[in-house]
Amino acid sequence: MDTRTVEQRSKNMSVIPHENTKLEILVAKYLFAHGFRYRKNVKTLPGKPDIVLKKYRTVIFINGCFWHGHEGCSKAHLPKSNIEFWANKIDYNRRRDAEEYDKLCEMGWNVITVWGCELSKNLFNETMDTVVSRINNNLKQSDK
Repeated sequence: MDTRTVEQRSKNMSVIPHENTKLEILVAKYLFAHGFRYRKNVKTLPGKPDIVLKKYRTVIFINGCFWHGHEGCSKAHLPKSNIEFWANKIDYNRRRDAEEYDKLCEMGWNVITVWGCELSKNLFNETMDTVVSRINNNLKQSDK
């Protein structure tokens, strides 16, 4: 059972940002500073990727660990109230993500997923180095 009324929960959920989150902005600024040019939240692609690097045929999703059910992550635990709702919601999000990623791959896009926990202060540079390496490898492979 949820501890909030339907109206309270709806109001709480409505203020959670879906675009231009702090993590998306951090990743975008890092990429821009390293010479990458991109588009954000391209509606014509499945899943409306957070960052689209057309030149590299690469899309990047910056996923919140809770909302997208990051397995093995401490931030991805279910709330203690309304457990069935949250389990179904997160399961749906995971299935939808997988379908969208598959569609993008079929369209020839390389998909990179960056998890919120990977962008903590102590992991940020390592994570972004890996992202940049994957982007550059995608370009090299497409040149072949």
